[in-house]
Order: sequence, then structure tokens, then C-alpha cells
Amino acid sequence: MNTRVVPVDPLLPNLDAIEEATRLLRGGGLVAFPTETVYGLGANALDDRAVAAIFAVKGRPPTNPLIVHVSDIAAAAELVAEFPEPARRLAARYWPGPLTLVMVKTGRVPDGVTAGGPTVALRVPAHPVALALLRVGRMPLAAPSANPSTALSPTTAEHVRRGLAGKIPLILDAGPTPGGLESTVLDVTVAPPRLLRPGLLSPADLAAVIGPIDATPVVTEATRPARAPGSHARHYAPTTPLELTADVVGLVNRCLDRGSRVGLLTWRPAAARHNLVVEQLPADPVGYAAGMYAALHRLDAAGLERIIVEAPPPDDAWLAVRDRLMRASAPSASVGEVPAG
Repeated sequence: MNTRVVPVDPLLPNLDAIEEATRLLRGGGLVAFPTETVYGLGANALDDRAVAAIFAVKGRPPTNPLIVHVSDIAAAAELVAEFPEPARRLAARYWPGPLTLVMVKTGRVPDGVTAGGPTVALRVPAHPVALALLRVGRMPLAAPSANPSTALSPTTAEHVRRGLAGKIPLILDAGPTPGGLESTVLDVTVAPPRLLRPGLLSPADLAAVIGPIDATPVVTEATRPARAPGSHARHYAPTTPLELTADVVGLVNRCLDRGSRVGLLTWRPAAARHNLVVEQLPADPVGYAAGMYAALHRLDAAGLERIIVEAPPPDDAWLAVRDRLMRASAPSASVGEVPAG
């Protein structure tokens, strides 16, 4: 299959490109497109075969549910049995935006989307290209990140092309995604609502609208159906082994003394030297999050033996960054559902 990469304006997307993508989606095809978080791999969420194609192309386990993107609150309400009051307040405040709400689904949503579970994860994306697709196509789009399963999420069309070229027909290229990390996922079917995946919106952001939430992170065994995407132990990982540590200087020096070629991801000033490739990100969590995946993609392509990442600060502002890095550094097998540390 030939994969076409079509440039689109990130603010005023070309209608011809949107209509071409819509035709593919209506025909059961897959299209990669930008959101304000990362690039998604979209399919008609109400088409069983199209949904199955997402899993096949990504090599995604059927236990990992998909987020369904919709154009507005009314479109979301058509897919759920109930729209709880906390969900309505959050949607009114943060949609369109990087918030995914887990609610009880109706029979319209295929079981393949939800890993056979009774709930569906829904959000309204804020990116103009994603919204144009949803509004012109008039169909909900199941859209996990546009990358092979467990691999680094893509924040550029080139990241998508490297991972999925020859497997999908179309990538809409609107440049780098601004947020850099996946959406926050909140389960509103329980009381208090439970944070299933930290993201660009913090627990404090959510609590300010609906009151206390349960923010205890979880890791779900890969063989068990997950309540939300991104909760399996290993996820968002480069192919190069990644190690998260507070002892950056010591670990880097030990690796270099052995003659290893290593990469360093840090927010502190650090000089590159022989066998050491350095990626320095901003020292604030928002700036760090926006650039993290792109930096890891560069390190992963540099022919390194190991990527060493300086552990982020322990405060809540860095919660989503810590979550992604912990999963990126996890071994490939997981056991049970346990606190994520």
C-alpha cells in the first residue's frame, strides 16, 4: 500500500484534503490525523471492520480499548446510556480539549472499541483538522495514537510515516502537535470519579470543576481488558532501552566508562561529549511535555545502546510526564493491577 502524506493548514485545513480523508473513512479505511495532543489513527468508530483494522495495523492487543472522538457534546450523548452530571460539567469546561471521559456505552458502540467492556472513552478534540474531519464526516472516529502498539507516540507526520508507512493510505500533515502528551482520562461512572490516565489536564484542574477525584494511578496486566487506553504497564516506549533515574551523572559516567553510546534526556544544562547524545527540554512541565516524545524519537533514531532519562520532579504538575516515562521504562511483561508508584 502506498501511504500518501498530504499537507494541511493546522488552522484552516484544506477542504479537499478533509473530503478525501472523509471518503476513505466512510469506506472503512484508516487515516492518520493531528489532534492537539498527538497524531491519531482514525477509523469510523461504528464500523466493526474498520475498528478491527486499527488493531491489526498497530499490532494492538484487543484488551486495550480505543478513545472515540466526537464533534461535540450532543454527538457524545448519542453514544452513552447516561451522561452523568460531573461529565456534563467537565465537558462544558474542557471540550473541545485534551480530556477523555469514560461513560456507559450504548449498543451503537462496537465491543471491539471498548475491549468488550460496558464503557466507552469519549472526547472532543480541539485541533482544527480533527474537528473538520468530525464535522464534515459526521461520524465518530476511533483514534488511538498513530504508531505501532507500545511504541513512542507520534507528534509529527514524519513519526507516523516511520511507524506505519505502507500500512495506511493517508496521513494528514499539519505539523507538530502542540500538546505533546495524550489526553487525561477520567472514569465518571464511579464516585468519586477515577483518574485512569494522567494527561495535559491535571487532577487539580478536574477537581476545581467537580470536586474530589480518585487520582491513584493503576497498571493493568496486558492480558486483561483495560478500562482505558494507556493503562497497560509498558507503553509509549522507544525501541532503545530506556532507564529512568535520579542518579543521572553516576549512570551516564558508568555507561561511558564501559564504552557504551548513550543518550541523555534532561531539563538541566548538559554538554554532549564522546558517545553521549544530549536532549535538553524546558524545565517547566508544560514545555517538557510538548517536546518529550519528539526528543525521544530523535534519541531512538541515533543508534544508541541506552537512553537515560533524568527522573522528573515529584510534584503533581509533572504527574503525566512521570507516568509516560515510567511506562516507557517498564519491562515488556506486567503482573496484575498494582499502584504505578
